Amino acid sequence: MSAPKAQSPFAMFEWMMAFRYLRSRRRDAFISVISWLSFFGIMLGVATLIIVMAVMNGFRTELLDKILGINGHLVIQPVDADLTDYDAITQRVEGVNGVSFAVPFVEGQILASGAGGAVGALVRGMSKDSIDKLKLVSSNVLQGSFADFDTSEGVALGSRLARSLGVIAGDRVTLISPKGAVTPMGVAPRIKSYPVRAVFEIGMSEYDSSFIFMPLSDAQLYFNQEDKVSAIEVYLDDPDQVGAVRPAVEEAVGRQIFVTDWRFRNVTFFSALEVERNLMFIILTLIVLVAALNIISGLIMLVKDKGSDIAILRTMGATRASIMRIFMITGAAIGFVGTAAGFILGLVVCLNIESIRQFVSWITRTELFSPELYFLSKLPAEMNVSETVSVVVIALLLSFLATIYPAWRAATLDPVEALRYE
Repeated sequence: MSAPKAQSPFAMFEWMMAFRYLRSRRRDAFISVISWLSFFGIMLGVATLIIVMAVMNGFRTELLDKILGINGHLVIQPVDADLTDYDAITQRVEGVNGVSFAVPFVEGQILASGAGGAVGALVRGMSKDSIDKLKLVSSNVLQGSFADFDTSEGVALGSRLARSLGVIAGDRVTLISPKGAVTPMGVAPRIKSYPVRAVFEIGMSEYDSSFIFMPLSDAQLYFNQEDKVSAIEVYLDDPDQVGAVRPAVEEAVGRQIFVTDWRFRNVTFFSALEVERNLMFIILTLIVLVAALNIISGLIMLVKDKGSDIAILRTMGATRASIMRIFMITGAAIGFVGTAAGFILGLVVCLNIESIRQFVSWITRTELFSPELYFLSKLPAEMNVSETVSVVVIALLLSFLATIYPAWRAATLDPVEALRYE
């Protein structure tokens, strides 16, 4: 007589028994509720992790693009003498490998006054060619244009600043600078009226509410800096390579200067974002962990309820490993389906997050994600492939680990003890 054929691991019989235990019956209603809670817990945990990480990534990317789109990756400032040779320095710096372009500018703080009131602002004097290179500004003009900007003797305002002043393109705005002409009575404030040639919107409230662009020659006259500039901003092909390009830029300048890069100027802000992002990942992973613990409790109760079934299977020839695999499949199925549902839910929300924000704002009649608080006018979401895969893998791994102990309990169940009182 031939020996009975050994059952192969994860055979159809094991899958059939596992999915049978997943189906709800009236006698197992409480166990089924725990299974559903585990499923929804994993689904919501995975979806929340994906959504929050995507929003954090989008927030960082948008802020980085906005900040570096209007501020240089490197800023060259004079030390020994004024920057009167800025044209020559700009040409030499633009010849450095890795540098996209360089922009000389004059900058000063003023009080802007219009029909709607007075607001503090920052004037930045630039040539039209320089502004054309700043696509974040030149490509986002709402009113007017930058045509003939160098000879217009006018200014360009951010959209929020224009609304605060109550002006539009074609109106006039008065600029008041405390550093004016020197008289026998002291320094007199400089007051001058300029026509508004353009209104732009960058999409970052801090810049849209404070920036004024003025032709370079006019700004030099206004701030008493004839034939010189305040600094030169250098824009790189890759901002992350600023450390490698910086020595070549300093060498190209050929004089004593003070150079700062975007990492130094924004180190506190972006470090805080990174810390918050990592903490959010750890905290939200606990949601998935709690859901995995529900799988453990549900499976332990299922093992106790199905003790006689397990004993009968053992007496019919099922091995301990086979019993263990049945209950591992039962628990892992909850984790797998919950993770898949969470991934789909997270993907759908990330792709439509701005529409969802507007809908919730309309329903609650409140302003979610206020631009004044969060700097950006829209809620961004950028899914990172590696992070999303990490979230899915962590959820699947926790779900699988949660099945080991209950499955081991089922496999070590003594058939004699289980059937003694049946």
